[in-house]
Amino acid sequence: MSEAQVRADDRAHVFHSWSAQGLINPMPVEKAQGSHFWDYEGRKYLDFSSQLVNINIGHQHPRLVAAIQEQAAKLCTIQPAFANDKRGEAARMIAEVAPGPLNKVFFTNGGAEANENAIRMARLHTGRHKVLSTYRSYHGSTATAITATGDPRRWPNEPVAVGVVHFWGPYPYRSPFYASNEAEESERALRHLRDTIVFEGPGTIAAILIETVVGTNGILVPPPGYLAGVRAICDEFGIVFIADEVMAGFGRCGEWFAIDKWGVTPDLITFAKGVNSGYLPLGGVIISDEIAETFRERPFPGGLTYSGHPLACASAVASMQIFKEEGIIEHARMLGEDVIGPGLEQIKQRHPSVGDVRGLGVFWAVELVRDDRKTPLVPFNAAGAAAGPMTEVAAACKERGLWPFTHFNRVHVVPPCTTSVEEVREGLTILDEALTVADGFYTS
Repeated sequence: MSEAQVRADDRAHVFHSWSAQGLINPMPVEKAQGSHFWDYEGRKYLDFSSQLVNINIGHQHPRLVAAIQEQAAKLCTIQPAFANDKRGEAARMIAEVAPGPLNKVFFTNGGAEANENAIRMARLHTGRHKVLSTYRSYHGSTATAITATGDPRRWPNEPVAVGVVHFWGPYPYRSPFYASNEAEESERALRHLRDTIVFEGPGTIAAILIETVVGTNGILVPPPGYLAGVRAICDEFGIVFIADEVMAGFGRCGEWFAIDKWGVTPDLITFAKGVNSGYLPLGGVIISDEIAETFRERPFPGGLTYSGHPLACASAVASMQIFKEEGIIEHARMLGEDVIGPGLEQIKQRHPSVGDVRGLGVFWAVELVRDDRKTPLVPFNAAGAAAGPMTEVAAACKERGLWPFTHFNRVHVVPPCTTSVEEVREGLTILDEALTVADGFYTS
C-alpha cells in the first residue's frame, strides 16, 4: 500500500484517541526493527519514546514474533473459563518474579482494565468504597481508572465514578511540601497522606493506588522511605496498597518491578505494556494470597472475553524468557547507571533550560524551565500556541532523526530496554543539540 493510500484511509476512517480529529496529521510508519522505525520515505527514527513507553524488548524481536506465529498455528483463542497452557505458564512466570506472596494473576487486555479490576478487588476485599490516588498520575481511561487519574485527561470525563480522593505525592524538584531535601519530602508527603486518610475516614478507604515511579506525569522517583511509609500506613489502617507498574514494570526501571528497588511488597500490582512490549494487547493484576482468598468461595464479579488470550500469553511467556536469557533487565539497569544518567547530567550542565533530570533504568525525564526560578518552559497543560516552545524542541529532535516523548515541559528519555550503548549515546547527542532551542527561551 502506498503512503498516499495509508494517509487517505487514516484521515477518512480512523478516529484517533486524545485528539481533535481535524487538527492532526499522523505520520504513516512503514516498518520497525529494534530501536528504530521508518516512514514511507525511508526516513529512519531512533525511538526514544518506545512508542507509548511499552516497546521494552524493542521492535520486531524475532523470538517474540516466532512465538506468536507458533501459537497462532496451534490455538488462536479459547475463552477464559478453560485452562490453557500458555495462560497458566504466563501466570506462573509472572508470579515467580513478583515480590512476596503475590501468586495469582488476573489477566486483562491492558493497563486501564488492570487498574479498574484492582480497585474492584480492593473494594470487595475490604468492604469499603474510597480510593486514594495522586494528582500527578495516569491510571487509564476506563471509568474508575480515569477518575483515579490525577492529570487533566480526567477533567472532560467527569463526573464518571465516585469515591476517588486525590492527594499530593512527593516531587522533590517542585516540592508541594516546601521540603529542602529528600528526607523532608518523604516525611512530609507521608504526613500529608496520613492527614488525608484521617479526614476522609480510615474505615471508608479501600485502597491507595500509586504509580511506583510516576510515568507520563514526570517520571517522579519516590524519595527513600516513601514507599515503605505508604506500606506501613496501609497496614495500620487496613488499606489495600495497589502499585501501578503498567509503565514502570518489566525492566523499564532496571528491575522486574520498580518497587523491587525499595524492597516493598504491595497487595496488588497492575501491569501491561512491557510484559510483552505491546506486541499483543495484554495486562493484568498480580494478587496477594490474602486477597485471592477473599474470592475462594465468593465469585469475583468481573471478566473479559479476551482475558488471558492464548496469543497474548504466548507472547508474554516468550518475552519473559528473552528478558532472562538475554540479560535485558541488567542491561536496562546498566544503561541508566552508566550511560543515560551521567549523559543527562552532562547535558544539564550545558543547558540553562534544563532544570532537572531524574530517573532509573531507561525511564528518565528532562524538565525544561524558562529561568532560574524554575518557571516551566510551557504552562501546565499547555496547548496550541502556548505549547510552542516544546513543539519546537520536539521538531528539532525529529529533524535530526530522534523520535522523542514529550509531556508538558518535559522530554522523557525512554528508549527500549534493548537499545545499545551506542544508540543511546547517539540519541543523547541529538537531544543535546535540540535543547539549544529551549535555551533560546531562557531568561536569566
